Amino acid sequence: MHLDRSAGRTAGRLAAAATACIALLSAVGCSADAGTGVRTVADAPGARTPSAAAKAKGGKDGTGRASEARPAPSVPEPAVLAQARVNVADGQTVGVGMPISVTFSRPVPAAERKAVESWLRVQTSSGTPGAWSWVKDQSLLDGQRVDFRPRTTYWQSGTKVGLRVGSHGVRHFTIGRSLVATVDARTHEMTVRTGDTTRRIPVTTGAPGLDTWNGTMVVMDKQSKVLMDSRTVGLGKEYRGTYFWAVHLTTSGTYVHQNPRADTEAGHRNVTHGCVGLATDGTARRFYDQVRVGDVVTVTGADKATVAAGNGYGDWNLTWKQWLAHSATGQSTTA
Repeated sequence: MHLDRSAGRTAGRLAAAATACIALLSAVGCSADAGTGVRTVADAPGARTPSAAAKAKGGKDGTGRASEARPAPSVPEPAVLAQARVNVADGQTVGVGMPISVTFSRPVPAAERKAVESWLRVQTSSGTPGAWSWVKDQSLLDGQRVDFRPRTTYWQSGTKVGLRVGSHGVRHFTIGRSLVATVDARTHEMTVRTGDTTRRIPVTTGAPGLDTWNGTMVVMDKQSKVLMDSRTVGLGKEYRGTYFWAVHLTTSGTYVHQNPRADTEAGHRNVTHGCVGLATDGTARRFYDQVRVGDVVTVTGADKATVAAGNGYGDWNLTWKQWLAHSATGQSTTA
């Protein structure tokens, strides 16, 4: 929008233009990059925040927690926040393992990271203690990603979370029911726990030399069918084909998905190229329908290293001490 400020314009036109500008600034929303699921912050600075009157009366801030006046950080707001991208959409419900991950268009120098953390405000309905930590993303440069995770293991189901990205917007999301799946590569079995319910599923994991990553991973996304090409992961022309009911776990290409070989090998042998294979008898489809982004899948017993924090959302593989070692402030906060 452009305001004509040239001499000779009437006061009435200036007033009308100013009114239109205020109306434009009051609009809120998020824009999604096509096919990535990553959203660019586009909310107005005051979007979905309580009014001064609500604060005075002890109103809620949208997370279900009584709102409170919080002073602005004492350092200037870093310009890099204007183009920050957040991995969780406004209004989304995610699994208990989902970290808040903020990425930037350029690396943030070490000297600026403390200021960035101070302008990223997390507030929860449960007063969850947690901290920001700079994660070396497998697809980005050092200093382009900072994540927030709770201090204790995973989020509490039902928690309402609000994230303010400096003066560039607020988004709110909810932690859904808990689903934690544990894959034992030695017994060829996956145990899926949702609340008080436990289900055991025969699986096949990576064959010797092509082992599945050990460690805790978080569901990044899921697709009903995915074209998988071994050349994209350095395995030459080993395989190329479409696989169904694919639950994405790592940037390097680990999935839980339907695999015809699991019809005979699941529960008996590990024969995949590193993914977790499920049978075609409806087993893979049922797991796919059950999981959501942010759910937890942990692999044990594989003859491979633990997945790195930046290979997808491997944040939970770091101890709390290790997590704080990569925080610019070096301390946790109660969100």
